[in-house]
Amino acid sequence: MKKLHIKKGDTVKVISGNSKGKTGVVLEVVTDKNRAVVEGVNVVTKHVKPSATKPEGGIEKTEAAVHLSNLMLVDPASGEATRTGRKLDDKGKLQRYSKKTGEII
Repeated sequence: MKKLHIKKGDTVKVISGNSKGKTGVVLEVVTDKNRAVVEGVNVVTKHVKPSATKPEGGIEKTEAAVHLSNLMLVDPASGEATRTGRKLDDKGKLQRYSKKTGEII
């Protein structure tokens, strides 16, 4: 399985597409399609038929998945979008770090 630069719970910035410039928290990562669902980004309207669980039906607004190439991790120290790298810590475990500041994320 391929390692990804984004994990669930990360704050990311959209760098291209209709939601360019927006930031949000990653709610879900779909690894087999290289996509992520980000809170408040790529909001689509979905028509829902009435059912037993939702008898009124109606129109819902939900977040759709965004391709990982359109997302960039936001560095928690500086608050800016940054590229990430991987390096071993003193225990021999791979850690993500910000290429702008060099701090471990």
